[in-house]
Formats: sequence, structure tokens, C-alpha cells
Amino acid sequence: MKRILLCLLMVLCPVWLQAQTLAPGDVVNIQLPGEEAFNQPFIISDSGQLLLPEVGAVSVAGMDEQQAQQQIRQRLAAVYRNLDEFSLSLLSSEIRVRVLGYVNQPGTVTLAADANIQMALTAAGGLKPGAQLDKLQLTRDGQSRPLNYKSYLDSGDLSLLPALESGDTVFVAASPQLGNVEIQFDAASLVEAGDAEQQSGLTLFGEFRNPGTFSFKPGMSVVDAVMRAGGVTRYADVTKIRVITNNQPTLFDLKAYLDSGKTEQLPPIQPGSIIFAPIEVEEISTTQRTVYIMGEVQAPGAYENSTGAGFMDVLANAGGPTRFADTTQIRVLRENGPALLVNLVHYSQNPARHPLPDLRPGDVIFVPEKIDFNEKSWLKVTNDRAIKIIGAVYNPGRFEWESSMSFLDVLAHAGGPNQEANLANIRILHQGSGDNNLTRFNLEAFINQGGDFATLPVLKAGDTIIVDELPKDPTDNKASWVRQSADDSIYVFGQVGAPGRYAFNRELGILDILAAADGPNGDANLRQLRISHRDGPTASVSKFDLALYFETGDESLLPTVVPGDVIYVPKLDADWLDKPADKVVRLMGEVTTPGRYTFSQEMSLLDLLAEAGGPTENAFIERIMIVNTSCCGDESQSFNLRDYVNDPADHPLPMLRPGDTVYVPNKEDSAPSQLRQGLRDVLSMVTLIVLGAAL
Repeated sequence: MKRILLCLLMVLCPVWLQAQTLAPGDVVNIQLPGEEAFNQPFIISDSGQLLLPEVGAVSVAGMDEQQAQQQIRQRLAAVYRNLDEFSLSLLSSEIRVRVLGYVNQPGTVTLAADANIQMALTAAGGLKPGAQLDKLQLTRDGQSRPLNYKSYLDSGDLSLLPALESGDTVFVAASPQLGNVEIQFDAASLVEAGDAEQQSGLTLFGEFRNPGTFSFKPGMSVVDAVMRAGGVTRYADVTKIRVITNNQPTLFDLKAYLDSGKTEQLPPIQPGSIIFAPIEVEEISTTQRTVYIMGEVQAPGAYENSTGAGFMDVLANAGGPTRFADTTQIRVLRENGPALLVNLVHYSQNPARHPLPDLRPGDVIFVPEKIDFNEKSWLKVTNDRAIKIIGAVYNPGRFEWESSMSFLDVLAHAGGPNQEANLANIRILHQGSGDNNLTRFNLEAFINQGGDFATLPVLKAGDTIIVDELPKDPTDNKASWVRQSADDSIYVFGQVGAPGRYAFNRELGILDILAAADGPNGDANLRQLRISHRDGPTASVSKFDLALYFETGDESLLPTVVPGDVIYVPKLDADWLDKPADKVVRLMGEVTTPGRYTFSQEMSLLDLLAEAGGPTENAFIERIMIVNTSCCGDESQSFNLRDYVNDPADHPLPMLRPGDTVYVPNKEDSAPSQLRQGLRDVLSMVTLIVLGAAL
């Protein structure tokens, strides 16, 4: 008995002692005391190698444990000296399978040795919506075979799933119903879109709720296929369904079948059949009472106009205008006669004044689309319904015009004038020819006067509104002057801070325009301002004493200026021709600065002498000569300045007026000086005679 058992052990031991072959995915433990790098298990890679510290990759796939241990020992001996306690053991045997195709996480997965395809698909993140379950492929050693995964799901028979081995590849195909571009679907939409190929399924298209290609099942009828596609829509013509089987078309009347219930009326179908449900088309019918309505209404079409029905009845029968309809431009087109314009807005405001037309058989009611101002094209609005606004407004352009609109309505529709707009001179060009094509409107005066709407300009279709832009500061940009009309400008020259051309209206005054020009500078002659008036038939010049206005504050001294006038501020030391003789006093003789001086009624002879620097050392102040100019002739008088200084009460100052002349003589011109000079001359003559006689 013992011999029999010993023989059995000798036969079975080779089988038991046969070590398991290592494969990719296996987890092995390498024991090398004292080395922390070997404390963690190692996994055999897909290439059959172990990646070890210090020595790198070592190929062990296909070896048993003893062979792998010997292979690794030889590699480690080159680095480690003490390998007495080195050992290798297999911890767990796993397989590596690649899962590709229509799965959520394609790639290589690690599975247990007894895992099946369902576990592999789960490890790869599961199937994506649209995966074809009956067309999976299993590739092993370069050989592929089909796999019907759906049959397993339907029956639960594990025998339908082949065992997996390390290195296998499972490929999941996508449904043929999916397009070339991947899109996220849900299960419901995929089922509604079909679940089969055209060769093996039924293709339904047209007026079905869910057209697509669906799988064919034995015993299916046309009605079953229609229900599989969700049934027909309400637009389907169920009396003219087409069925094509084996390239043979058949006309199927679903309504007649439902009325009779005879199965003989059902055409045969098979895999690859095509079923088409056409849309129901209404036949065109015309009668003697037909009225047509089209355009922006809820239900355009042909309607029977019964006796007594009016325009509003037909419009209401068509569902009424849509929110895009232009109810102010409804047209009634007739075969004979001109088209009629219907304005429902006017009709709703005053039905008696704007009655609706009576309809005739054959009339066409056209409700146009409302104009979209975001569109750049202006062809939708003809010129007889448009008005143009250009210039300094926020939204210039071409706008639809209606006779009930006013000038302010159009201006507001364009966004209103901007900050650079010249409100005092808005121009309106009327379409047509003639001298009255231009109208000017002062919007600024209209606003300041309280807004008398009777003064608003009358507009009509085709007009063009031009809002000029005010010029900028001429010191900054002189080219911008062309934006300002010369008729609305005033010119400032001479000794001012910023001479130039300025916008001006009749509400402004001379102080406003001088302030706009930064005012007179330090060299300005404020008493000799000149203003050229150009608004009359002939040019005229007026003079203005700005200094006198500052001294008195009399507003009546301010001259009136209008657009087009020219203001000139002369210089103080300008040419004497700038000072007329009737405005100055001439001072000559022995004074520090003789010349022509501006003289006013508030000045005296002392003021004049002081302004000229006073008399010189050689001045004969006892006989200052004054020549007064008057209408009846010039008169001369003398004045003793020394007597005035000694006794002002008895010797008053002479009165001076503009135009007079003052002469301060030299001391040599006095009588004593002339007497002494005469004596010197006599003595000189006597001396000459005596000397001559002596000789």
C-alpha cells in the first residue's frame, strides 16, 4: 500500500511542483533585507519587465518564480554584495487587457485572472451612449472574433462570454446611427434616432415623430414600424405613405386600413425596407369669394369672404398681425385699380376719419414687415416715406417718416443733438427745385422762449435735416473752421488773447465774443475799438470806447454786433493814423515826450503835461500857448503855469478839448531873453566898427 501511495506521489509531484509562469500584470514581492527600496511589491509591466532600483528593467515574463529569481539575482549581484536572504515570491496573478473603442476610459486595465468582458468594460469606465452591443470584437494573438454582448445582457448566460487572457484586446464599435462628429446623447434620443443599420433594419423618414433606422423583428408590419418611429405628425398625409421593399414601391393608405382593419391592405416589409410619410399639401382653390392675405399675419392664406365680412373680419380670421408687422403700411392690392394704403394706427385713433376699404373678390391684403433699424439696408423704406438727418446728432441716418411726426419727433428719433451741435442754425433742405428749398431753424431760441410749437418747421418726406457742428478753439484746430458757416461767425482781430473766427448768434453780445477770444491783452487800446458791420447793404464802421464802459458801467455804450461783423482791437503804440485828430490833443515844444495824446473830458492841461513827462529845463512855462479848434475858427490863448502854481485860485487852468494844440516854448523865446540877445548883437556891431576904424 505504501509503495502504491509513493508511486502516486512521484507521478503527481511534478504537476504540483510546477511553478506558475509569470505574466504582465502579476504582482511579485522581492525580499532584500536592509533595502527600503524593495519594501513595496512590484508589478510586471505590459512589456513583461520589472522596473527595479539600481539595476533598471529586468525581463521576467514567461519565466517561473525560480527562473525569475535567478535572473534578478544575477542582475543585483553587480550592485549588492549580500544576497544571502534574497528571495522572490508571487503575491497575486492578474491579467492586463486593453479595452478600446466606444467606452468612457479606453486604455489598458488590470483585472483578476478569472475576470470576464463585463468586468473589463466596467474597469474602462463603462460603455458610452451609442455603443453597438452586438458587434464587440475580441482580439488575441492577432486573431479577432465577433462577440454579441447584447445576447449576454438579454440572457445572463456567462458561457457566452469567453475567458480573458493577459494581452487580449476588446474593441467596442459605435452605432451606425452616429455621425462623424461625436455629440453627447442620452439613451432616449438614441432610441428615438434608431438602433440599426440600413441593410438590416427599417428606415422611416418624412413626417414621423422620430425618423430613423430601426431594427427589424420577424412578424413586424407597417403599423408596427410606424409606431416604432413614434407615429406620424399632424402634418403627415396618412393616405399616401410610400413603402419600398426589394426596390418595389407600394402606396399605403393608413387611413383606409384603420377604417377597414383588413390585414390584406398591409404591404409586406423586410430588413432594408424604406417607409416614407409625405407632408399633407393643401390644394390651391379659388372661388368667386376668395380673398388672399399674406405677410406678417399669424395664418396667411386664402379665405372665403362671405357677404357682410369686412377688412377687420378677414384680418382677424388670419389670426391678426404678428408682433413684427408694420400696421401703418398695410396694402390692399387689386387686379384692376391702384393699391390702397391702410393705416391701422390712424384707424384705431379716429375710425370715422380713416375708414377701412371694402374688400372685393380677388383682393390681396399684404401686411409688410416692420423696419429693423439695426439693418444697414435702407431699401425697405422708399424715399416718399423717409427723412434724413445728418450732422451733429448721436444717431444720424435715414429714418421712416409719417405725417403725424413733428420736427422734435424726428430729432429725438436720431438720439438728439450732441454736445458739439450748433442749435442756433439748423438747416432743412426740402426736396425739389427752387429758391425756397432751404429753411433755417433756431432750436436754441425755441427752447429759451419756452417752446412755441407753432414755430417748428414743417417737414415732409424726402427732407434732409442738417445739424452743423460748432467749430473748436481756432488756436487748437483751425481746420475745424470749415464746419462753421461764415453767416454764423464773427471775426476778432488785433490785441486779444486768441484772435480768430468764432461761432456767434444773436443772443450773444460784444463782451461774450471778446471773452471767447480770451479778452484784450496788455497792449490793447481799449478806447479805440472798431467794429465793421457787414449785415447792411453797405459796409459801415463804428467805434467803441471799452475803457469808458468799464469806468461808467453804462450798458447803453455797448454796440450791437451780429453774425458776420468784424471786431478790431488796436495796439496802444499803433500808427498815429489810428487816432483821429478830433480824438487827440497835440502837445509840442519843450516837454519830455511831445506827441499826440488821447484826450477825454475828464482830463486837464496838467494831466496832459504829466502824461508827456512834464516840461523840460528849458521850457518857458510862463507863456504856454494853447490853440483851440472850434466850428467858427481856431483861437489862441496863453497860460502862465508858474502863476497857476503860485496862486491856483486867481489863475484857473484853461479848458482843453480833443482836437486842440498845446505848445510849450523855449526860454530863449521870452521877451527878456530876446532883449538881451538884441543888446549882444548891437555891442557886437559897435565893437566891429571901432576895430575897423582903428585899423
